[in-house]
Amino acid sequence: MSTAISIQLIDAGPDAEALAQRALEWFAVVEACCSRFDPNAEALRVMNTVGAPQPVSPLLYELLRVALAVAEASEGAFDPCVGHHLHALGFDRHWRSGEPIPALRAGAAGTWRDVELLEREPQLLLRRAVHLDLGAIAKGFALDLAARALAAHPHLCVYAGGDLICRGHNGAGRPWRTGIRDPNDPSRLVASVSVAHQRDVAICTSGAYARRTERGHHLIDPRTGDAAIQMHSATVVAPQAAIADALATAVFVLGVERGAALLREQQVDGLLIDAHGALTMVHGWGASEWQLPSEVAWS
Repeated sequence: MSTAISIQLIDAGPDAEALAQRALEWFAVVEACCSRFDPNAEALRVMNTVGAPQPVSPLLYELLRVALAVAEASEGAFDPCVGHHLHALGFDRHWRSGEPIPALRAGAAGTWRDVELLEREPQLLLRRAVHLDLGAIAKGFALDLAARALAAHPHLCVYAGGDLICRGHNGAGRPWRTGIRDPNDPSRLVASVSVAHQRDVAICTSGAYARRTERGHHLIDPRTGDAAIQMHSATVVAPQAAIADALATAVFVLGVERGAALLREQQVDGLLIDAHGALTMVHGWGASEWQLPSEVAWS
């Protein structure tokens, strides 16, 4: 997934390293299923059939189920069908090899509303041609699977490229804590957040400073096809990393006012940094404790 991944297991036994390695394997499984850069990925193969039900793996079915739920809740601000927009903005080459990604299907401009999941068995029906891009949720989904693989361990943290899922306490017996990078100055933190919960807590951030081309960053406003411009970053704290990951993207697109309302509706926490650098904290869940500058607006 073009990122560093680590697992911390607190008070684990001698089998900790082997358990962590098995949990890490979920990232490879999810990437093999969902990658927009691999012609053998299931997410690319299923786009070739329009107008007829087709079987899909339980993993892809569940990931799409969560993605479509967030798309509906955000009224399309999050959309798993923005691959054609990303391609047009220059995200058209494999992150590792630099090779061009598989050609887009002509007219593949459908949206999340053109994707239907059939409940009787894991099946997918595309009403129009779409180009799936699950990059805004796949890493969070893999974090959830890795944490679930380590369900027997009460104190852990799985970290993947700025996003994490944790439970219990850290090695010092204190709440887990992470920093939020200043979008305008990567060398400093604009805030930090502590979480202490016996169940899973995920912290995911979407920011405009990570992946860019000459034509813009990778966080697309599905309504326009252009890079979203209202925010610098959006951090979401939620019980599931897939939800936090997808909601962070939706909030980035919606902006502070509508984004904060969405987080309150979904009963999760968040820290929003708008395009001018102003900070807004949303306290919809109550699982996080923020250390912030005094000028933060409360929501």
